[in-house]
Amino acid sequence: MNHPRGDNLSTRTVTAALACLAAIALVGCEPATTAQQPTTPPPSVAASASALPEKDDKPAERATVANFVGMGLQSAQDKAQADGFYLLASHDSAGRDRMQAFDRNWKVCSQNYAPGKNIPVDTKLDFGAVKLEESCPSKDEKDPAPAGNTMPNFVGKSVKVARGALDSGASITVTDAGEDRMVLMESNWKICTQDPKPGAALNGQPVEFTAVKFEESCP
Repeated sequence: MNHPRGDNLSTRTVTAALACLAAIALVGCEPATTAQQPTTPPPSVAASASALPEKDDKPAERATVANFVGMGLQSAQDKAQADGFYLLASHDSAGRDRMQAFDRNWKVCSQNYAPGKNIPVDTKLDFGAVKLEESCPSKDEKDPAPAGNTMPNFVGKSVKVARGALDSGASITVTDAGEDRMVLMESNWKICTQDPKPGAALNGQPVEFTAVKFEESCP
């Protein structure tokens, strides 16, 4: 059955009207304006600067170094701490690389800052020391630099110092030059002979020392 043409036109008109109403309703749900909201102004330069932490221009605290030479090592350390110095170190002034296990058994022979010098209290003070029954050396002995590729002259040095200067992987043999004793505490033994000789190239070959105790003479 055919519908009149006018009915089809009316149906299309109503459908179009409903679609328009739906579109109007949807648009009506959106904000009335798309204008950008005002942004918060950035803080002023002055405000930013005031928020930064203040620079600490306070100078480091300083103190005058006392004369510690001749004092017992423990007393020297106590005095240094009382003066405000807390970064303290000590070494074997005889160059034997002995540890200062009991400070009361050692005396100060040298210090790395001269008496009367005014320095910051966070400066490290280093005391050269020997045991109480020993005489201070004429100069503070320093451990030799790492051997590298050339054999240093270790004669007269402690076996411990020589071992510390050589490569950690070096094969080292130490024998008693006078008797058939075992070389146990190497800081108490001094080297009499060495092989390779001083100045020889080091290329991984074994190293041999003969030694006696420090109070003894090499044969």
